[in-house]
Amino acid sequence: MKRICIIGISGKLGQYMAEHALARGYEVVGVCRPESVAKLARFGERITIFPGRSDDRVVIDAALQGCDGVLTVLVPWGVTGYATGTAQAVLDLAPPRARLIFSGGWHLSRDGRDRYSLKLRAFVAVFRRLARWLRVADLGDQEEAARRIFASERAWTLVRGSDLEEGPGVGLPVWARHVGDPVLASNRTRRSDFALFMLHALSDPTLIREAPAIVGRDTASARAHAGDGAQRAQPQA
Repeated sequence: MKRICIIGISGKLGQYMAEHALARGYEVVGVCRPESVAKLARFGERITIFPGRSDDRVVIDAALQGCDGVLTVLVPWGVTGYATGTAQAVLDLAPPRARLIFSGGWHLSRDGRDRYSLKLRAFVAVFRRLARWLRVADLGDQEEAARRIFASERAWTLVRGSDLEEGPGVGLPVWARHVGDPVLASNRTRRSDFALFMLHALSDPTLIREAPAIVGRDTASARAHAGDGAQRAQPQA
C-alpha cells in the first residue's frame, strides 16, 4: 500500500493521521474545505490537497484516483446529510480493492449489543437534541452513514473512539467489539493514538468489516483487562 487519501485532513485527527502516514512512507493526498487549507501549510509539498466539501462527489472522485487506502473522518456537520453523503461517496468511488477506514464515536452501534453507561446515554440524548435544534450537527446523519458502511461489501473498518485527549502518544490502543467491555471503562484515548489505530487498520486484515471500540493502551482499564476474553484484541504497533 503506497497512496492513501485522508478525508478531513485539516482537522486535529486528520493532521495526526497525515503525520503518521508520512512517517511510514505513504504518499498522502487529502480533502478539506477550501477555507481550511491554510491549516496544512506546515506539510508543504509533502501532501497533495484537494479543496472541497467531503460530500462533493466530484472532489472525492478526483482525490481517490489511484489510492490503496482511504481514511475518512465522519463528521455530522449541519443537518443536510453531510456524513451520509461523505460515506456514500467513498463507498461508491474508491478503487475496488482499496481499504476504507472510517472514524466515529462509541454511540455508533453495529449490532445493538453495546452497553452504554447512563452518563453516556444522557450526554448523547442531550447533544442530539441541542445540536440539531441549533442546526450545527446531526447524530442521526452519522448513524445513517454508519448503517450504510455496515451494509457494504467493501473492505471497511469503522473505528469507534472513546473520549479524546491531547498529549504524547503512548502506542496503539486496545479494542473490543462492544462498548461495555471492561477493557474500555477508562473511556480515554490520546488523539494521536486514535490516528495511529486508523493507520494500523489499513494493513490489519483481522479488522476488515469490524467496528472496533478503542481505548488508550496505558489507561487503567486497558492495563487491568487487556488480553481477557475472546472478543478482544490488543494489536501490536
